Amino acid sequence: MEKVYLDNAATTCIREEVIASMCEALEGCYGNPSSTHSFGRSAKTGIEKARKTIAARLGARPGEIIFTSGGTEADNMILRCAVRDLGVRTLITTRIEHHAVLHTAQALAGESGIRLEYVPLDADGNPRLEALEKLLQADDSRKLVSLMHVNNEIGNLTDLQAVSAICRQHGALFHSDTVQSIGHFPWDVQQTPVDFATAAAHKFHGPKGVGFAYIRKDTGLGPLILGGSQERGYRAGTEAYHNILGLETALEAAYANLEQEREHIVGLKKYFIDKLRDSIPGVAFNGLSADPERSTYTLVNVRLPLSEEQGQLLLFHLDLKGIACSKGSACQSGSTGASHVLAEILPEEEMAKPSLRFSFSHYNGREELDYTVGVLKEFVESQVGKAV
Repeated sequence: MEKVYLDNAATTCIREEVIASMCEALEGCYGNPSSTHSFGRSAKTGIEKARKTIAARLGARPGEIIFTSGGTEADNMILRCAVRDLGVRTLITTRIEHHAVLHTAQALAGESGIRLEYVPLDADGNPRLEALEKLLQADDSRKLVSLMHVNNEIGNLTDLQAVSAICRQHGALFHSDTVQSIGHFPWDVQQTPVDFATAAAHKFHGPKGVGFAYIRKDTGLGPLILGGSQERGYRAGTEAYHNILGLETALEAAYANLEQEREHIVGLKKYFIDKLRDSIPGVAFNGLSADPERSTYTLVNVRLPLSEEQGQLLLFHLDLKGIACSKGSACQSGSTGASHVLAEILPEEEMAKPSLRFSFSHYNGREELDYTVGVLKEFVESQVGKAV
């Protein structure tokens, strides 16, 4: 088998219909959406149609969807502008958020003097809600809570309904990084009343370089990027219509095929876990990634029974065998440090063992998983020097 792609949490391949829609836009709708002539009006009409389509999928108003370059920009915009415009003086998050949130929160604490608080985690990596409530009760400062829905490394699902209820009870704003969940889980902002959420098209088979922020109406949030009046005044700069159309097409396809594709991927994940347990004694799974009820169906984080020294060449070996996976977030792949997520939930002796994130899409099949498990088994056997 030449190539096996199991790194869909990092990015996904683009659906054929998305490519077709983007090519159509590039060829036939190249006007500047801010221009008043027919070429510009055509592009503007397409953007507003996409905005309405996405809003309808999320139970939002069209004006609450703001197109961005992706999840990182959307997270930055929401956190930074909440501190600047909404009087936020306390930002509450966890130490296992995506770095788009963590690094922004840390920068804000240094730049703006806000207080940064971290919700303690339980042994599985879930935020302790009773601890969150205590942080919200600590004083009467304006607070913003930022907790991701799906952890991008271990797949844990945060109970957003419970978090939202606690935030509303204490008058706190609630932002959720939903980059790993929008397009994979049904979403309705009326049923799960977050104030802010974020998405990136390339996580659900759309193009890179485009996403959106959901900003609840009348929050008072201002723009991060200044210039023209594009995106309802929230984000200056000429919109990339072809990317926005690709985002719309990808999101529509994701939800139109959600049940069928989810069933397929759930089967793959269960098969992979069972196959690993049967083939490699001592294999373990980080966080709740092996729990079908409390983790996303799209990924599993695997810890192999090897020492740090034995596992040094594992990722390189898999790459040579044509298997794509990751140690953690693709955004930190250039870092030599350990996963900040696993460091929060694993004891030191377990942290030393090699862990890998495998993430799936409907394009994967069982034969790819058989091949991957075989390669992993062979590697483990070669390192321990005896059959496992």
